[in-house]
Amino acid sequence: MLSYDVIEWGKPLAKMERETPKPTGTEVLLRLRYCGACHSDVHIRDGYFDLGGGKRLPMSERGMSLPATLGHEPFGTVIAAGPDAENIPLGCDRLVYPWTGCGDCLRCREGLDNYCMSPRMIGIQRPGGYADHLIVPHPRYLIDASGIDPSWAATLSCSGLSTYSAVSKLSPIPRDEWIAVMGAGGLGLSAIGMLRALGHERIVAVDIESTKLAEAAQAGAASTLNGRDTDASRKLKEVTGGALYGAVDFVGSADTAQLALRALRKGGKLILVGLFGGEIPLSVGSTILRALTIQGSHLGSIAELQAVVALAREGKLKPIPIETRPISEVSRTLDELKAGTIVGRVVAEI
Repeated sequence: MLSYDVIEWGKPLAKMERETPKPTGTEVLLRLRYCGACHSDVHIRDGYFDLGGGKRLPMSERGMSLPATLGHEPFGTVIAAGPDAENIPLGCDRLVYPWTGCGDCLRCREGLDNYCMSPRMIGIQRPGGYADHLIVPHPRYLIDASGIDPSWAATLSCSGLSTYSAVSKLSPIPRDEWIAVMGAGGLGLSAIGMLRALGHERIVAVDIESTKLAEAAQAGAASTLNGRDTDASRKLKEVTGGALYGAVDFVGSADTAQLALRALRKGGKLILVGLFGGEIPLSVGSTILRALTIQGSHLGSIAELQAVVALAREGKLKPIPIETRPISEVSRTLDELKAGTIVGRVVAEI
C-alpha cells in the first residue's frame, strides 16, 4: 500500500510503500477514495500543540511515534473484514468516524469515544487516511453517507462534526440573539452553514482576511468584521447591540478569545475549538459577575456525526467551497494551511 507519512517532525511528508494490512478480529479494511486535509494536521506534523505560556504538548505524549500516517477525514470502499466483524457492507462506500477510543471504557461503551482517556484515533495513534488503504477497528465506526458528494462527505467527520458539536453547546439559541464565529476558514464556514441549518440567522463572522470574510457572507453570515481593525471590539459590540449571546472560536488564539470575551453579554458563552495556541487572562470575579461560560469543545460523538450526515442528506446543510487535489500534493496543502492561504477545504483524492 501507498501512504504519505511523517518521518521527521516539522518536515514534508514522505511517500512510503508497505504491505497492505489484513484485517483481524473486528477490523475492517477500506480502499480509500478521499481524505480531507485538516488544519490540525499542520500542528500534528510539526510534532506538538502550543499550550501557551511557552508550553507545548508533544505528539509523543499523545501516543504517536514515527513514522506516522496522518489524515483523519477518510472516505472509502469496504473491501475486507476480520472474522469477528459482523454486518459488513462489503463493496459499499463509507465515511469513517476517526475518533476511536480504547473500545472498553465507560465513555467508549456510551458511544463517546472522543472522551476516551486512552484514545486510539485514526490519523493520530492509528495509521490515518493519507494512504490508499485503511484499517478501521470496528464496523460501528462506518457511517453511511450515501446521497452526499463523497469529497464533501469526507470533511464531515472532522470539520462538520467539530462545528456541529461546538454549536450544539450553545443550544438553545434564542432566535434574536447574535452568535460570533471567530475565524472564517474551513471550520468557520462550516459553522456558519451549521448554524443556518439549525435555523439561526444572526451570525457575525470575524477574520483578518477579506477573501475569507466574503466567503463567510456568501455562506450566510449576516455581518462580517475584520479582527485587525483597531476598533474591532467596539464594532463587534455595535453589530450585536452590545449583547453577544455566544461565540465559537475556531482560531483559538489569545487575541480572538479576548475579542469574543469582551463582547459577550451577561450569561454569554465562549466555545473554544481552534488550536492556534496561547493563554488568556481571566478575572475570576468578572467571570462570576458576568455569569460567563468558557468551554472547550473537542471533536464529537458517533451519534453527532450521524446527525451531521442527516442534515447534509436532507439538504439543510450546504457544502462549503472544496478543492480536490491528488494525494501526492498533501504536503503542499499542509504548507498552505499553515500559511492561511486556503479558502474553504482541500480534500485529497486517492
